[in-house]
Amino acid sequence: MRMLDIIENKKAGRALTTGEISFVVDGFVSGHIPDYQMSALLMAICFKGMDSRETADLTMKMAHSGDIVKLPEVSGIKVDKHSTGGVGDKTTLIISPIVAACGVFVAKMSGRGLGHTGGTIDKLEAIPGLRTNLAQEEFEAILKRVGVCIAGASQNVALADKKIYALRDVTGTVDSMPLIAASIMSKKIAAPSDAILLDVKTGKGAFMKTYEEALELAQTMVEIGELSGKKTVALITNMDIPLGNNIGNTLEIIESVQVLKGQGPGDLTDICKLLAAHMLQLAGKGTLGECEDLVDDAITSGRALQKFVEMVEAQGGEIDVDLFSNLPQAGIVHEIKSPVRGYIAEMDAQGIGIASCVLGAGREREDSEIDYAAGICLHKKYGDFVETGEPLATLYTNDQSKIDPAEQKFLEAMHFGAEAPNPAKLVYAFVSKDGIEYTAN
Repeated sequence: MRMLDIIENKKAGRALTTGEISFVVDGFVSGHIPDYQMSALLMAICFKGMDSRETADLTMKMAHSGDIVKLPEVSGIKVDKHSTGGVGDKTTLIISPIVAACGVFVAKMSGRGLGHTGGTIDKLEAIPGLRTNLAQEEFEAILKRVGVCIAGASQNVALADKKIYALRDVTGTVDSMPLIAASIMSKKIAAPSDAILLDVKTGKGAFMKTYEEALELAQTMVEIGELSGKKTVALITNMDIPLGNNIGNTLEIIESVQVLKGQGPGDLTDICKLLAAHMLQLAGKGTLGECEDLVDDAITSGRALQKFVEMVEAQGGEIDVDLFSNLPQAGIVHEIKSPVRGYIAEMDAQGIGIASCVLGAGREREDSEIDYAAGICLHKKYGDFVETGEPLATLYTNDQSKIDPAEQKFLEAMHFGAEAPNPAKLVYAFVSKDGIEYTAN
């Protein structure tokens, strides 16, 4: 078998065999297949695609290219959740302790942010002392004792994905549906969960800009998850507008605690409750309605907030959930005022996410330093009416030179109109192995 023949087959639009896919992944991980040949194949896949069998074969081979994490000491169903990324998306920080407070293990391996989307690990590491680089034995012990643990993925999980993604990132081959699905699901299959909830974002601030793209990705990943023996469902959710009011690591920790106290913004609270209820349903806790009641009780009783504190302390962190006094603080605070009078008719979530990165909240490269205190607090959102000079948002940073370019980027992302826009939907569809269910909201 020759790599050149495999490249030619895909270039001609032919489906690769299971054996050919295995040959490619094994050869690339071992170093026998050079980057330039792998790049050629990835580009051919971008142009010609892969069918569902090819995508599943690629995913399974990538998943088994490294360690398959098992937690033999933790008995009971373990549920995981994955978001495809967005602006202000701190849902993992909120729903994980809610679900754990309802008696379901949440074994979560998360990643860092890159570009305009934030990463759960970066947000957690804004908490002083909190460790996300955990050995498997410690991860398992925390999960068994607390019921929830959120850590960075081991370097030995899905080794092929790490090598392939690094190449995709520099060869213009990131936006390929089968490659995206294989990258996400290979890590989920290698992780220690029994069931997976996928939150597939669509809109201006998401990687999937259209509903059709998001639906295709959701269906592909659900199929792969089910084939791997893990019960898998997906929600397609709105990322035209930032989620919640706070964007940036410390700010998102604070807002997560507010939701767990029952005091968070409506859009973020509603989507977190729905996601948590679906996770509980996957774990067999009852109908969706019964699971929604469990979620409400976990929040109102204070058990969800207490579970969050237990998780933070178990991972070496310390947090004051009332004053947040020990979290990183911004030395420079700047208010952006509305340049016009009217309704906010559009918010470009990606543009606002980039403005937050300009302030120092995100990284442009993997080795970029993050200012954990940097970010944006929104005072007005899509559909709100504003007067000229009324505050739109507050910027936080520790570098004065970043204020002006961040404000310019933020205002470019805001569009105003004379009439109120139509209400935005939070959720577009629910996808399972049984089909697509459109939501009413």
